[in-house]
Amino acid sequence: MTTPTGAGSHAPAGKTFPFTGRIVSRGEGPASTANIANIITVVRILMAPLFFVMLVVDDGHMGALRVWAAVIFVVAILTDSLDGFLARRQNLVSDFGKIVDPLADKVLTGGAFIVLSVLGELPWWVTIVILVREVGITVYRFVALKDRVIAASRGGKIKTLLQGVALTLALFPFTTWLGGWFSWVDIVVMSAAFVATVLSGLDYMRVALQRPHDGTRP
Repeated sequence: MTTPTGAGSHAPAGKTFPFTGRIVSRGEGPASTANIANIITVVRILMAPLFFVMLVVDDGHMGALRVWAAVIFVVAILTDSLDGFLARRQNLVSDFGKIVDPLADKVLTGGAFIVLSVLGELPWWVTIVILVREVGITVYRFVALKDRVIAASRGGKIKTLLQGVALTLALFPFTTWLGGWFSWVDIVVMSAAFVATVLSGLDYMRVALQRPHDGTRP
C-alpha cells in the first residue's frame, strides 16, 4: 500500500509547531515558544531551588551561603524585568510566557517568604496572608486568560517592587553588618510590602466583582 504524497510530512494546515518562529529577532511573524524571553523566565525558575537550598543550609547563620542566596535572588528578580522588556520590545509575547512568567515570580518570592518563616525570621501569619493573596489572584488571572490578559495594575506593580526590596533587605545580613538598628528598616519596608500586597489584592477583587455588572465577561 502506498502512502499519499506528503502524508505525515508536515503538520495539519493552520497548526504551527510551537518551537518554530522567531527566537530573538523582532518581527510580525509567530515567535517561538523557546524565544529568548521565555528562556530567561525558565532560567529564573531553575534558579529558585538553588536559592532555597542555600538559604536553608545556611540556617540563619548569616554566612557566605546566605549572601550568595541573596545574590541569586536579586539576579533572579532582575531577570523578571529583563524578560518582560525583551518580550515587548522584540514582539516575542507568547501564551507560554503569559502563563509561566507570573508563576516564576510567585515561585521565587513565595518560596522566599516561606523559607524566612521556616527560619523564624518572618511571622507565619504574614507569609500566609501574602501567599493567599498571590495564589488567589494568580488563579483568577489564569481563569480569565481564555478571554483576556489581566494586566498588572499600578498597585500590583508597586506591590511587586516593595516585595522585591523587602525580601532583598531581609535576605542580606545587613543587621549583622550594620548593627541591630537595621532590623527596624526591615520591619518598615516589609510592613509596607505587606500592606501593598493586601490592598492590591482587594483592588483586583473589586474590579473582578464589578465586571459582571458592566456587560463584559469576567
